Amino acid sequence: MTSAKQSATAPRDLSQVRFPEGFVWGSATASYQVEGAAHEGGRGPSIWDTFSHTPGRTVGGDTGDVADDHYHRYPEDISLMADLGISHYRFSLAWPRIQPEGRGQLNTEGVDFYSRLVDGLLERGIQPWVTLYHWDLPQPLEDAGGWPARDTAERFAEYAVAIHERLGDRIKDWTTLNEPWCSAFLGYANGHHAPGRTEGPAAVRAAHHLLLGHGLAVRALRERGAEQLGLTVNLYPVDSVTDSDADRDAARRIDGLMNRIFLDPVLRGSYPEDVVADLAPVLDFGHVRDGDLAVVNTPLDFLGVNYYTRHVVRAGTASGAPSTWVGSEDVEFVKRGLPVTAMGWEIDPDGLYETLTRVWREYDAPPLYVTENGAAFDDVVDADGRVRDEGRRAYLEGHFAAAHRALSEGVDLRGYFVWSLLDNFEWAYGYSKRFGLVHVDYETQVRTLKDSGRWYAEITRANGL
Repeated sequence: MTSAKQSATAPRDLSQVRFPEGFVWGSATASYQVEGAAHEGGRGPSIWDTFSHTPGRTVGGDTGDVADDHYHRYPEDISLMADLGISHYRFSLAWPRIQPEGRGQLNTEGVDFYSRLVDGLLERGIQPWVTLYHWDLPQPLEDAGGWPARDTAERFAEYAVAIHERLGDRIKDWTTLNEPWCSAFLGYANGHHAPGRTEGPAAVRAAHHLLLGHGLAVRALRERGAEQLGLTVNLYPVDSVTDSDADRDAARRIDGLMNRIFLDPVLRGSYPEDVVADLAPVLDFGHVRDGDLAVVNTPLDFLGVNYYTRHVVRAGTASGAPSTWVGSEDVEFVKRGLPVTAMGWEIDPDGLYETLTRVWREYDAPPLYVTENGAAFDDVVDADGRVRDEGRRAYLEGHFAAAHRALSEGVDLRGYFVWSLLDNFEWAYGYSKRFGLVHVDYETQVRTLKDSGRWYAEITRANGL
């Protein structure tokens, strides 16, 4: 954590930036955001089906019922991946498509869909990189308590083993969870994401049970010969507006709730003492049982880092509204006047460099991958059929350079996945935000490779800028 007065790095000559041989260039999606076919192939409801069909929860009342229709159009999408020259495709499995009740027998039709997808990728020389959980919890498990309930962690490990038995012969790389911070705090603290609950203590318990489920799954999969096992966390540098004691303490608290509450148990086997103390007025951590942290701390083969922006904060006053920041509702977030994406997030490539170097230097970290980075802009198809998204190209170029800088300083960074392959259902924002390298017309499902996608294809083939 530093003061926000820190200056940005100077522009670099990018013309000769090259990445190491074998560096992974990929793109990523998530099941509920792209698949559609919500009521086909034996798929059961997820918390996102329930949430998005609840009036007022998403922009325009949008749902993922159809999304990008990837369930039916995946061969076309694989061809687009080949055009992009990516070596790896990071996608998530829909737990309710595979195991509609969240327990018990697997749904054969759901497993067969992913089997066809994996085979199609391998036929085109693209390696499948699977995320077991990207937020679409089977609704029956939420009805039984959701992630705040310990049983959900055990069900997750059982699901992981069951699907590995069916697909593990063709998939090398397995990520357990994507962004457990979002699942816990957006889902259970401020209710902006599914399941839409506003219960601070439940959010903290959910965070722990997500990590416990991760650890149980890693142990079980390793026993069964899984090759590469990891976790993806979303990390943000946290700066204080000034060097005042109050502002610096605000930054410490948000860093604890955003970053260290996940990094410390996963990589050190303990929760940060200051975070536990900050949360003491909210709950007593009695949900953490003996032996849990040893499970959470099970060694990993890689750590995925998702990065989008930086948090800049100051001491303030709590509004009284449900907050993501359990126990630190008084902290205020400040904009610095930098250019922003369509999400309103400030564009700050230096933050990626700082995040990667911090994890590498402060923790006994395994090899790192940038498993998500990208930007939403208000893209349109021109009269000549092109999507001229120069903003996205510039955004990615700056972040690629920042990643290369970290790599050149000794960080063991092995790959980069651009978010996202396709414009898609952007959670509570519905279809109002476009992150894709490929434009999707949601009425016709026509795909159009954007200028940034054409440029990215040059990057992947040159292995550099």
